[in-house]
Amino acid sequence: MNRLVIIGASGHGKVIADIAVKCGYKDIVFLDDNENVKECAGFLVKGTIADIKEYQKWDFIVAIGDAVVRENIYKNLEKLSYKIVSLIHPDAVISRRVNIGKGTVVMAGAVINSDTTIGKGCIVNTGASVDHDGVVEDFVHISVGAHVAGTVHI
Repeated sequence: MNRLVIIGASGHGKVIADIAVKCGYKDIVFLDDNENVKECAGFLVKGTIADIKEYQKWDFIVAIGDAVVRENIYKNLEKLSYKIVSLIHPDAVISRRVNIGKGTVVMAGAVINSDTTIGKGCIVNTGASVDHDGVVEDFVHISVGAHVAGTVHI
């Protein structure tokens, strides 16, 4: 299935839409509770979060920077047994010994080194790095250009 719902039609959503296209998604729609937003990154905003039932067979990712809001929406999708996916930009460098949780997005230029665990619903933003033997808990955001040393737990 090549259909993706992105929840959150703002700057973060635009970047995720670009990654989704690079990952092979053909059919992409946005949901956003701001009813004034009709388009994001060239894709239609098809409704609000209340409309998710129309897309229950689609893949989902939450594109909201606020960790508390992202976690709440993620947990609601999880309760409804919707398919939450992770997206990894093809220009990210990920060790073969990394575990990445569902709903996480890894942006262009990010580096995640060996024996690192990235939780669910995380953001490893553009140009960020997480070195060896690290643990990044659920819903953490590693900011643009941030560098996390080895054996760090966040």
